[in-house]
Amino acid sequence: MAKYNKIQVIQAMKETGMVPVFYNGNLEIAKQVVKACYEGGVRAFEFANRGDFAQEVFGELVKFANKELPGMIMGIGTVVDAPTAAEYIQLGANFVVGPMFNPEIAPICNRRLIPYCPGCATATEVSTAQAAGCDVCKVFPGDVLGPGFVKGVRAPMPWSQLMVTGGVKPEKANLEAWFKAGVTCVGMGSNLFPKDVIAAGEWSKITELCKNALQIIKEVK
Repeated sequence: MAKYNKIQVIQAMKETGMVPVFYNGNLEIAKQVVKACYEGGVRAFEFANRGDFAQEVFGELVKFANKELPGMIMGIGTVVDAPTAAEYIQLGANFVVGPMFNPEIAPICNRRLIPYCPGCATATEVSTAQAAGCDVCKVFPGDVLGPGFVKGVRAPMPWSQLMVTGGVKPEKANLEAWFKAGVTCVGMGSNLFPKDVIAAGEWSKITELCKNALQIIKEVK
């Protein structure tokens, strides 16, 4: 069962402006990464459903975060069908993210008052998702759509709360372009978690990357 309600989740996304996106099948590595992000100021973390037995790792991560990292909101990403969403909600997911919009997932999340952030690539998709109760829509793939898409959607639909994933870098020019276009927050993956840093177990470097990214976001919002 989710520990945080929908308002708390969306508020954390807005206040920090960044949701790291990460997957690793090794539980201990995943714990260290979540902890490093937490120490860097992150308060909403998306674990990606991208490998065999990912649900087992996620379940343990949620227990770890609830016990050791007060205020860290754990969510699940790469969810494409309703049964998978239901499974992760049982494991304590506080929000569900997907690469596209599946109307069957929305009521599963709505019944538990859990945010469903589906991937949208057109104004119609954003509007359809909003009508299904999706408060925050994921702009995906961001590297293809670009900041101009965000600005274009928000012009006629200024109430839209958008989280972009793909093509987001922890650099001022990049983050400034997205936030000036009107995103609510950004999802950031590989650029926060360099492979060599993970392999070497240099967790403090991830903390610094998060701190720097959050500081930039604070300046450009």
